[in-house]
Amino acid sequence: MPTPKLLAFAGSFRRDSFNKRLVKIAADGARAAGAEVTFLDLADFPMPIYDGDLEARDGLPEHARRFREALKAHNGLLIASPEYNSSVSAALKNAIDWASRPDSKIPGEPGLVAFANKTAAIMSASPGALGGLRGLVHLRAILGNIQVLVLPDQAAINTAHEAFNPDGSLKDAKKTEQVHKLGAKLAHTVAKLHA
Repeated sequence: MPTPKLLAFAGSFRRDSFNKRLVKIAADGARAAGAEVTFLDLADFPMPIYDGDLEARDGLPEHARRFREALKAHNGLLIASPEYNSSVSAALKNAIDWASRPDSKIPGEPGLVAFANKTAAIMSASPGALGGLRGLVHLRAILGNIQVLVLPDQAAINTAHEAFNPDGSLKDAKKTEQVHKLGAKLAHTVAKLHA
């Protein structure tokens, strides 16, 4: 089977984001299962709020184009999503919105090429009691609508402000195993789909 190529990122700009820590743990599980994983920090890809007039005038912003190309170069996605007001973060939604647009510099390429036929595993970490589950419902719907196959398994780490060690690892071994298994399941699923 070919080596699965996975892109891991969190929907947060915050340097010490719980979700950045979480997605890196899932990435470790995916690597242990034989995947090649690239971690991407959305903070390195600042994009303006999506604006159709801006797109019509200038095309995709450079960072949106770079993010879109990174998505295209991988066949699976590990996404950790913070929950903001029971939904996904503006940073994550905006990045998805820009990356779902066609690139005027590549005539004829469909807008959803960065997402279509990709497989994703989603997860969240939140200080709240539900661990960000409400936001994952929205993320699952968004990704499904842009032709991403989202694994039914997911992880939600509650009381995230108490869940992590200073080195970014989870204190609870069972939660660590759950997140590792989620990353591994994505790796195995992508490998089978692209065999």
